[in-house]
Amino acid sequence: MSRRPVVPPFRFVASALAAAALLTTAACSDDGAATTAADTAADQARAAERDIAEQAPTGSPTGSPTGSATASPSALTESGAKAALLTETDLEGGWNQVRDAGKWRDSMLIGQVDVAQFLTGKADASDCQELVDGLYGEDLLGKPSGASALTGFQQGDSRLLEQVAAYDRAALDDRLKWMASLPQKCDQFTLDGSGGGERTVQVTEVSVPEVGDARQGLHVTVRGDADGGPATLSLMVTAVRVGDSAVTVTGGGLDGDEKDSVEQATRAGAERLRTVLDGGTPSPQPTDLD
Repeated sequence: MSRRPVVPPFRFVASALAAAALLTTAACSDDGAATTAADTAADQARAAERDIAEQAPTGSPTGSPTGSATASPSALTESGAKAALLTETDLEGGWNQVRDAGKWRDSMLIGQVDVAQFLTGKADASDCQELVDGLYGEDLLGKPSGASALTGFQQGDSRLLEQVAAYDRAALDDRLKWMASLPQKCDQFTLDGSGGGERTVQVTEVSVPEVGDARQGLHVTVRGDADGGPATLSLMVTAVRVGDSAVTVTGGGLDGDEKDSVEQATRAGAERLRTVLDGGTPSPQPTDLD
């Protein structure tokens, strides 16, 4: 059985060529000429070595290292934000998509925080005021820096609101950290309503499904009077960062915080947003309610 010829490494071949050229030139010339000729031969040998290295197969010792670069998520566009929104088929329990979700406001969240109740003074009180204002104005993560879209669903007296938006990355991470601090800063406080009525607000942390790149959740209850009688507004809010964008889901009402539906919406919303940022198309497409 014949043997395959052993091919020496490319770098060894090139080095041998260089050495041979130097020896041959030195033998045929005097000292001064040999030096000049040797320099020329060395340059030629180095060029030959470069040619060999450039022709080396991928993965060889002289070849350039290879590896697939991780593609960064694309920027969120207006059409992408709308495509990432939840649809009725993403939710269970008979949720109906509505047209006026952007106009939803809950009057039980209107009022001024009683600063006198805070041991640490106005600093924590301002955070609590920012919390209730953010829940009322549907901008708990701050104003988006880019594209945004919003949708809502209703089931009896309960509502579920979702927002998909692009943010400044550093500001978004800071906002999530701020949310994490609220259960301690705003454990319980009083909200003075415009009509003189007082409401008791309690804030606790809730677990959020392990989706996205970072996440935070809160449970907020507001106890007071509504429509002439005692009432308790219960809300669960989750925020999930995916790249430089985020999904915010708020669910609940006078019937409870709709924990199961909020968790389901959070998972589906984060998945749809990830698909859009990766250049894909979520299925099915959201219903056009414009």
